Amino acid sequence: MADTVKFSDDEMKKLQELQTSYQSKTIEFGQLRVQSILLKQQLSALEQQEAQMEVDYSNIQKNERDLVEELNKKYGPGSLDPSTGTFTPVEQPPVEQPPQTEK
Repeated sequence: MADTVKFSDDEMKKLQELQTSYQSKTIEFGQLRVQSILLKQQLSALEQQEAQMEVDYSNIQKNERDLVEELNKKYGPGSLDPSTGTFTPVEQPPVEQPPQTEK
C-alpha cells in the first residue's frame, strides 16, 4: 500500500480557492440563465402586445372607413374641419344623361 501524503496548508488553501471559484462561477451561470429566461419572457410579452396593437390599429382603420362611408352616404363628398365640426360639401358636376333616341 502506498504511503499517504498530507498536503501543505498552502496547497490546501489553493484547492479550496479553486473549489470556491467553481461554486461562485456555477452560481453566476445560474443567475445569468435566469436573467436570460426572464428577458425571453419579457420579449414574448412585448411581441404579444405588439401583435394586439396591430389588430387594434386595423380595427381603428376599419372604423374610420365605415364612418367615412356612412357620412358620405348621409352628406355626400366633402371635407370636415375636425376642430369645429364644420362639414363643407364638394360641389359635384351634374351627371349628364345620354341623349335618348326615339324609336
